Amino acid sequence: MSTVPREFSQRAAQAARVFTAVALALAVVACAGEAPAPLPRLQVDPDRIAVAGLSSGAYMATQTHVSWSDRLRGAALLAGGPYACAGGSLDVALGLCMTGQPDAARLAGRVRDRAAGGFVAPLSGLAGDRVYVLHGRRDATVSASVSRAGESLYAALSEEAGGIALRWDGGRDFGHVMPTIDRGVDCIVGGSPYLGACGFDAAGDAMAWLFGDPAGAVGEASGELRAFDQDALLPDGEDALLADSGWLYLPRACAAGESCGVLVVFHGCQQNADAIGEVFARDAGFNRWADVHRVAVLYPQTRSSYLPLNPKACWDWWGYSGPDYDTRRGLQQRWLAAAMAALGAPLEAPSAAVR
Repeated sequence: MSTVPREFSQRAAQAARVFTAVALALAVVACAGEAPAPLPRLQVDPDRIAVAGLSSGAYMATQTHVSWSDRLRGAALLAGGPYACAGGSLDVALGLCMTGQPDAARLAGRVRDRAAGGFVAPLSGLAGDRVYVLHGRRDATVSASVSRAGESLYAALSEEAGGIALRWDGGRDFGHVMPTIDRGVDCIVGGSPYLGACGFDAAGDAMAWLFGDPAGAVGEASGELRAFDQDALLPDGEDALLADSGWLYLPRACAAGESCGVLVVFHGCQQNADAIGEVFARDAGFNRWADVHRVAVLYPQTRSSYLPLNPKACWDWWGYSGPDYDTRRGLQQRWLAAAMAALGAPLEAPSAAVR
């Protein structure tokens, strides 16, 4: 799974696959006789909201964390790089931000400038946050130096922000996949659906870092994975370049009205619902631990397009949705703010609030 799109010759085949997936999805909806439901309003604990992502989803997760750190407790980043790496350039994204050595100190300066201008959360919003950065030693798509730069950017901001709890894990043998215990394809070779049977529960490890060690509990998904209407959340009616529907995993406790956290998980390129259905949302491993941690898991979904150029349905981390893509003003960030508000976990910081 590449983190950003490349020019490729299989467009007709991909179009056929997308057409088939869409046709099947429409058939299911037609049989059900109804569109996906809106997001339910939950009793959300505002101190237990975090983000996670793989590949382009990791870039989206760090953009979201930096933009809204005054309302988030942290981020788990797998096979991604530092905030603002691409600088609005696809060429930079394809090169430096996949296999190069991004300048973490320079990018930390960009965070400072944007925080001072109100485009992202104030640096104080990062105080006490927990950040988990994971990279496979056999990843041939995103280099270790890129992921390491993501960790280094947070380290550069930590002291002035008031302290960030950082964890770097780059010593495990897996490729460009989401490591699971036993779901997916070969852990090293990879390939669709980009879940790897690696004997390692990366989702469980990440959630333990973000929400606390579950003290020997065994994760078991007993809640409900349900589709929700993404179009109902479009900011000011603008096309956020997302799919019509996304997924929400709802533990029983959350559905029953108990106080729950929220984890937003961003899929990677070619992991959207049109490409692999509900496989990522069902098998990536987060749902197994959502019940243990009492955390609802939101899986927003992108869609592929050629205008703007995003044939692999990546999240926008280089600017295809507009120049403000990696700030609070970005189109996909504003969509996410609307989704979180619908859940009862608004990302807009209260006026004059100090975290």
